[in-house]
Amino acid sequence: MADSFEKKKQSARFCELEEEHSGQRLDNYLMFECKSLPRTLIYRLIRKGEIRVNKKRSKPSQRLQVGDLVRIPLCYLNGEKQASATPGRTLAHLESSILYEDAYLMVLNKPAGLAVHGGSGLNYGLIEALRQSRPNEKRLELVHRLDRDTSGCIMIAKKRQALTVLHRCLREKQAIRKEYHALVVGRWSERIKHIDAPLSKNQLASGERVARVDLSGKEALTKFKSLKYYPTENLSLVQAFPVTGRTHQIRVHALHANNPIAGDSKYCPETFTARTPTKFSRLFLHAYKLTLRHPVTGEHLSICAPYSDEWQKLMVSLEKQ
Repeated sequence: MADSFEKKKQSARFCELEEEHSGQRLDNYLMFECKSLPRTLIYRLIRKGEIRVNKKRSKPSQRLQVGDLVRIPLCYLNGEKQASATPGRTLAHLESSILYEDAYLMVLNKPAGLAVHGGSGLNYGLIEALRQSRPNEKRLELVHRLDRDTSGCIMIAKKRQALTVLHRCLREKQAIRKEYHALVVGRWSERIKHIDAPLSKNQLASGERVARVDLSGKEALTKFKSLKYYPTENLSLVQAFPVTGRTHQIRVHALHANNPIAGDSKYCPETFTARTPTKFSRLFLHAYKLTLRHPVTGEHLSICAPYSDEWQKLMVSLEKQ
């Protein structure tokens, strides 16, 4: 029995929590310590008890304190298991997509089709690619997420100090304003200024996760403004300002208004209709603008992400009709 315990002990490392990680969730701490691991695997290891805090089973949401001992199997620590290499072309494209950067914060224009992190069959995502591109940047962390098929502004913290402040701002719904642009099917009603419809997450038989309007769900509020209607293609360009940050919130609220987002294969695969002759190769949802106070300096920042070439080409064709 003693030999078995000693072997198990030697197969793991106990990481003592330092001051800079105090108050951090266990799952986010592990994303830093085990950068090569998909988030789904981290949750599975916590659930199975292979990762423990102070020798006890824990939950992903547990807040860690200075001096806590986090048990991590050696084979999953950084340097023991390498993530799949990101293609050089992708790394170069991401570096050219940076919209703002200083010592604390990076904002870049995420391309549609790139997940923010690997897992669920994906060898790498945005954050893994950035870490590979910048091996000397030890603290790169996602501040928030965008759906894989959504493009536009996404924030990456370069210091723990910036990450903590930005997470608090997002949690308290203050100091950060997000503006999205979306092409939706049909004419957007001028009377719809906001949609206040609670959402719940569901899992289909296939394992795919979706959200739906549900009166028993969590509060979800999105403000909308119509910018222009294109009658020939039966499309509207709208602004969307999410007040809350639920999964797929803008997409589900747009569908709730009977104006699904063009190219949304998850929530409205039949957006190509007789009244919408254009076929769409992507989801036309774009995180267009971020307005915020710098988490460290307090400087006012207003950062815009230009449309992709594909989106710009479509807009030019719509304007000509």
